[in-house]
Amino acid sequence: MAIAVGTIIEGVVTGITNFGAFIELPDKMTGLVHISEVADAYVKDVRDYLKEQDHVKVKVIHVDEKGKIGLSIKQASPSSRSGRERRQPTVSFEDKLSKFLKDSDERQLEFRRATESKRGGRGSSRY
Repeated sequence: MAIAVGTIIEGVVTGITNFGAFIELPDKMTGLVHISEVADAYVKDVRDYLKEQDHVKVKVIHVDEKGKIGLSIKQASPSSRSGRERRQPTVSFEDKLSKFLKDSDERQLEFRRATESKRGGRGSSRY
């Protein structure tokens, strides 16, 4: 089976290191899933997500001139999202800004009232 960039293949985890996991592909080829390609979330330890002999689907993300194969688990998952895709905000920026300004005005008013009552307020005599 020819390994081409962009194909999704099933493989078996054969080794885990602190920088990723080695995956045995069909035809006894081996590729590496870098720690940054294991999951969408921050991965501190690959062993929290994978163990040896796990069957995983991986996407081939690069093959260099020496034949080293770079793989990704997170890109192989249909539920994973590319970094370019973003969720649409549920609240518009203008609405957020309006709420912020309103809250800010209320806090400033409370602060002014609190400081005036401590100092005696306007028109208080110091003599």
